[in-house]
Amino acid sequence: MSNSGGWSSPDPQHGPGRQGGGQVPPDQGLPPAPPPPPDHGSHGGYGGPMSPMGHGKPGVIPLRPLRVGEILDGAISTMRKHPALMIGAAAAVMAVVQLLNALVLMTLQDQFQAVEAGATLTEDEALDMLGDFAGASGITVVVTVLATTFLSGYLTVVIGKAVLGRPVRAGEVWTEIRPLLLPLLGLTVIYTLIVVVGLILLIVPGIWLYVLFALATPALVLERGRIFTSLGRSRLLVRGSWWRTFGILLLAAIIAGVISMIISLPFELLGDGASAFGNSTTLSTTGIWLSALGGVVAGAITYPFSAGVTALLYIDQRMRKEGMDIELARAAGTA
Repeated sequence: MSNSGGWSSPDPQHGPGRQGGGQVPPDQGLPPAPPPPPDHGSHGGYGGPMSPMGHGKPGVIPLRPLRVGEILDGAISTMRKHPALMIGAAAAVMAVVQLLNALVLMTLQDQFQAVEAGATLTEDEALDMLGDFAGASGITVVVTVLATTFLSGYLTVVIGKAVLGRPVRAGEVWTEIRPLLLPLLGLTVIYTLIVVVGLILLIVPGIWLYVLFALATPALVLERGRIFTSLGRSRLLVRGSWWRTFGILLLAAIIAGVISMIISLPFELLGDGASAFGNSTTLSTTGIWLSALGGVVAGAITYPFSAGVTALLYIDQRMRKEGMDIELARAAGTA
């Protein structure tokens, strides 16, 4: 494991369970941490009570294979321990995205209201309106992809350090993530295209591919790998655990969706009320900005949570399949 924060993948010559590039000397290594016990009173296969902390808990998770609840709790604990870096960064990025969305809606607001009022558009006017909408939407999509790509990488670096209990500073995170931004963007585009093609093929293949490559982002960021190498790493880590990975990601998505709905609902109701007060079914200027504000607040909470779950699921799979808990314990100084 590098000092820069990159987590090396297993040496292919030695297979899983050996990190970085060599075998763990038998007189210096630790046995892989046991799986999570059903209760603190259970016993493992090492002649004594099984420690629920595995190789210790230097940061937000114990260094052993994790329960589902521990993955969710680890994501929340990271947000609580580093609110400025997690929630603050997400709020700043979401503010840029929502500001652009609001400006696009305001630019097209007069056209929408004219259509609502029953104005008759010529064919040229309708094509112009459609072109304006497509152009504005395209700009919004590009900015959103760029912003969320940066954010996913940034949050993953923070989570990696939080697992080891290391101090985290914004400047250090930026230094680590900056050379990975272009590979991250390429990975995001390729991953999205793979999933979209799968969804076109009767939806089920898209879901399968989405889960299969869901751990590619943390693999690229923490292992400092290449795009297709990271996709391959995700496939190897998910293989044999697809349903578990799917279930955890689905549960996290449901939780994030419920939280987002609860947070956004008051802003949406206020926005609808402002539009209704103006006797319009389209959003008023006040409604547009209230909706954008709700999106910022909701995104600041749900995006770090989702990124945290994905990163911790990646780490959990590495501990289960590759004995990563040993390397983490050494890096954290608990071994």
